[in-house]
Amino acid sequence: MMTDRGLHLGTVQETLLIPLYGRAVENRKPQPALRDPRAEDIVASIDYDFARFDNLPSLIGTVLRTSLFDRWVTDFLTAHPTGTVVEIGVGLNTRNERLDNGQAHWFDLDLPDVIDLRRTFFTDSPRRTMIAASVIDEAWTDAVKSPGPYLFSAEAVLPFLSEAQVRHVVGLIAGRFPGSLPALDTAGQASSTPRTSTTR
Repeated sequence: MMTDRGLHLGTVQETLLIPLYGRAVENRKPQPALRDPRAEDIVASIDYDFARFDNLPSLIGTVLRTSLFDRWVTDFLTAHPTGTVVEIGVGLNTRNERLDNGQAHWFDLDLPDVIDLRRTFFTDSPRRTMIAASVIDEAWTDAVKSPGPYLFSAEAVLPFLSEAQVRHVVGLIAGRFPGSLPALDTAGQASSTPRTSTTR
């Protein structure tokens, strides 16, 4: 039985609730862009006024963005069934529940307060590990231990960093995991454009 859980998150970290709620709302539709019953369960168990997000124009946008990232991860796992997916700024994403193929390795990276919340809903396993750290801290790369190849998924993360921090993160991944594939979205003055590229 689910029990209510209060939240103790920083202001930026609290934004992780918007895509969570978006997926829960989408799951109730007759023909959803994606299915995520786990998101509905999590929303129902958190003591929070999610209705404040109901009129956000970006709510459906978060669902479509997640659907696009799901496609990229699916394509990667189709090509590399035993590969490794690293979710940067994982929040309360349930991509592993939606897409895991029973062979891949997953690493869920986020700030310590987010990982503390995440651990109330998810547990580590031999193929799935949570990492409590900032993406700009180089130490987290030592915890990513698997043979690869790697896909680094940074959904709705980089827009919260400065240009210097983004360059640092991209350089860190390229240096520690050469040949890996990052999936990311960027935000300009008027739009956010998801894209993928390969680090060389």
